[in-house]
Amino acid sequence: QVQLVESGGGLVQAGGSLRLSCAASGSIFSINVMGWYRRTPGKQRELVAAITSGGSTNYADSLKGRFTISRDNAKNTVYLQMNSLKPEDTAVYYCNWGAGSSWLGAYWGQGTQVTVSS
Repeated sequence: QVQLVESGGGLVQAGGSLRLSCAASGSIFSINVMGWYRRTPGKQRELVAAITSGGSTNYADSLKGRFTISRDNAKNTVYLQMNSLKPEDTAVYYCNWGAGSSWLGAYWGQGTQVTVSS
């Protein structure tokens, strides 16, 4: 089992920045992928960005240039730096973890709300 604890969400004005963090604990395989997904009401959960333990990244095309994913393998923690935030970025952001190399893993965090006001 893997537990994921997210932090860093909140309320920000349009144009502002936030940084989300997600710490993984439990049965952590050294080769893994951590990522961020988001969901808005009425929509399916969508990929924001993901990163492998080797540092390869995968971004939603629409978010490239504004969002940056990074990780600290020693801390089993993934970060999402979100800049130039827009009201349409308002969503619940979920951390995701999976063993191996698949971009979508089996474990989810509880979600953290990000609200961008106009």
